Amino acid sequence: MSELSATVYSEALPPVTGDVRAQLVVVEGRDRGRGVRVGADEVVVGTQAGCDLVLTDVRVSGRHMAVREDGPGRFTARDLGSRNGILYQGSVISEAVVGLGATFKLGHSFVRIQPLVRPLEVAPSQARRFGDLVAEGLAMRELFAVLELAAGSDATVLIEGETGTGKELCARAIHDAGARRQGPFVAVDCGALPEGLIESELMGHVRGAFTGATSQRAGAFARAHGGTIFLDELGCVPAPVQARLLRVIEERAVRAVGADRERPVDVRIVAASPDDLDTRVAEGSFRADLFYRLSVIRVHLPPLRARREDIPALVTELMRRRGLEPGPIAGSNLDLLMAHDWPGNVRELRNVIDRAVALSPGSEGFAGLRVSVGPGSGDDDPLPVRSDLGYVAAKEALVSAFERRYLRDVMARCEGNLSAAARASGLDRKRLRALLRKHGLRS
Repeated sequence: MSELSATVYSEALPPVTGDVRAQLVVVEGRDRGRGVRVGADEVVVGTQAGCDLVLTDVRVSGRHMAVREDGPGRFTARDLGSRNGILYQGSVISEAVVGLGATFKLGHSFVRIQPLVRPLEVAPSQARRFGDLVAEGLAMRELFAVLELAAGSDATVLIEGETGTGKELCARAIHDAGARRQGPFVAVDCGALPEGLIESELMGHVRGAFTGATSQRAGAFARAHGGTIFLDELGCVPAPVQARLLRVIEERAVRAVGADRERPVDVRIVAASPDDLDTRVAEGSFRADLFYRLSVIRVHLPPLRARREDIPALVTELMRRRGLEPGPIAGSNLDLLMAHDWPGNVRELRNVIDRAVALSPGSEGFAGLRVSVGPGSGDDDPLPVRSDLGYVAAKEALVSAFERRYLRDVMARCEGNLSAAARASGLDRKRLRALLRKHGLRS
């Protein structure tokens, strides 16, 4: 999938005319991006040269899997006697009848049945902003056109994109542009909540429902009644809560933890995830039925590095929000911003502008700012190697300095979100929390 495109899967948007043709595409793994059309004749996936889709994954067999189309939107996938099997929705299959969007795990690779790439029959928006999202380039204006249509309905929206691309801004803009704008907008960061508290935060609880529940509390769904609930970091929701969440979506009723009765709720749901949830479904860690109910309209926010043409407009907006007249967005400062890779996306750009404004008192316009795209805290200096200490002590001091700097940076990039930092660093939450406490970065 191109990072520049807005991908949409929806019955709520104008249909694309013509026959839907499918392809089998590698969406994760060494061969990401390779694909083959799927028709009435079987296509074979494997590592042998004669296969229709040849993979280089060493965990994939020579002839691993075959897929054919049985009818519109209906496919049969079968195992060809592979060594490691086919994982589909968490189960090993020998043969299965599936629909569009089905994702399979073969070895270390994920392959998905999806429609052939077709032009999206929605003209780019003429607007240069949607809520607090601003842009000049075609990629975002195509996305704006989709969001404008989505806002006019009550359809559930799934927003995907890297950390810092503006998923919550997107969700809030959908709410503000829709019929529920007068109702509440309730955001829940599922990744920031301990697993034991996610259900209580979403559903609410009655007094005495569990240890520490000294009073009754309304959950996020009840608080969002008449408005919109935004579920961020959706992939962090544990399996038992996924089942409760699916019931709420289907029945439009919520039962608080410890309560005997359900309470009707009228909410629009917007969810977001930085992960490709298709692969989580294939692994079995995310319910397929919940995924399909949440992805009625599915959009992808492109990273800032894929839409650098929007940087001048973003800088202008950020400075004006701070009461400053930006003047021309050009010169060496703009060259510096355009050359950066922006791993933290728009959130990182915002921090860069905030730092530049703070370090440039009395400056006139963007040209007068002291712009730096580094961390801005002296971290560009090399780690200290203390030759005045013995080898073991010097090594311990160096490791300690590395740990503190690394932890501070990863927590800053993840906006203090422990779950997101654990995923980014590859550390489990308990180990990460212990290291943060060790270095005084968390109480």
